[in-house]
Amino acid sequence: MSSAPQLRTLHQPLVWFAASMAVLAVFSAGGLVLDDRVLVGAPIWAKPFKFAVSFIAYALTLAWMLSLLPGTRARRVGWWAGTVVAVTSLGEMVLITTQVVRGKQSHFNNATPFDAAVFQAMGITVVALWLAALVIAVLLLRARILDRATAWAVRLSSLIALAGAAVGFLMVQPTPQQLAEDDPAIVGAHGVGVVDGGPGMPLTGWSTTGGDLRIAHFFGMHALQLVPLVLLLLSALAPRFVRLADDRIRLRMALIASAAYAATFVLLTWQALRGQPLLSPDGLTAAAAGAIALLTAAATALALRRGASPSPSPTPPSPSSPAPAPASPSVPSVPSPSVPSASAVARQESEA
Repeated sequence: MSSAPQLRTLHQPLVWFAASMAVLAVFSAGGLVLDDRVLVGAPIWAKPFKFAVSFIAYALTLAWMLSLLPGTRARRVGWWAGTVVAVTSLGEMVLITTQVVRGKQSHFNNATPFDAAVFQAMGITVVALWLAALVIAVLLLRARILDRATAWAVRLSSLIALAGAAVGFLMVQPTPQQLAEDDPAIVGAHGVGVVDGGPGMPLTGWSTTGGDLRIAHFFGMHALQLVPLVLLLLSALAPRFVRLADDRIRLRMALIASAAYAATFVLLTWQALRGQPLLSPDGLTAAAAGAIALLTAAATALALRRGASPSPSPTPPSPSSPAPAPASPSVPSVPSPSVPSASAVARQESEA
């Protein structure tokens, strides 16, 4: 992979959005320390902090990918799509932070007309963001960028991230308990089989008693960073392992990493929809995870084994051995004139 571009060559609206999220992350970290309020079983500033950190990585990676697009038309369409992502993401974060300041739940909240309007506005921003990301994914699929390994890592990771974002649409569906109510204050949930706000894992808050769609949502969206990171690691190891310098092997490894990541994303989504905690899978989920690991390992070994061996370089001549002398040009021989002997001269005189 080529070295990272300079900051000024990246998509500027996304860069400025990432900078604003860095400021919000610092502010939210202060809120975690100074504000002891708890909302849905978690510190009230935990959500804007996690969203801000996630958006920093997402925006900067997308800005880099947009800088790879060739051609004026593709760059122009990509610029507008990236700007839509930046503006809609900023709007979503403003709404989330507003609800935090009010001490109210941002997602799934229909308790009051204002809360319902906020959540509907968030839904609009998410749909617009997803459609803009879809446009960028199509542009990346059609573009010829860098080497083949990097190109396919960028393309496939953008598609997986698009699928990860789409998991959010599953969360807005009402649960069976909510459907049984006449006018529920909360419509939608990220937990499956459990109520949101129950026991959760440290830092992430992911449920430890039931399924949690946030896991697949998070994992899928961050394919945008993790799949290209595999190529960065391969490039770093190439000086020590000659095979990794082969473009064909790097392409195979990029495809294997993308396939393994996509399979794991599907598995995490399936596990959550079946109401299973991440760290408490049943036998079927564990067997599927083991199959993914074994197939990935086998494919990796096969890709490395079938790599082309580097051709030996010719041995230079030793400086101590003398160079062969050049062949002298052949000179044509000229016949010498014959000189008559003395007896022959005497014979000629006697005959005369």
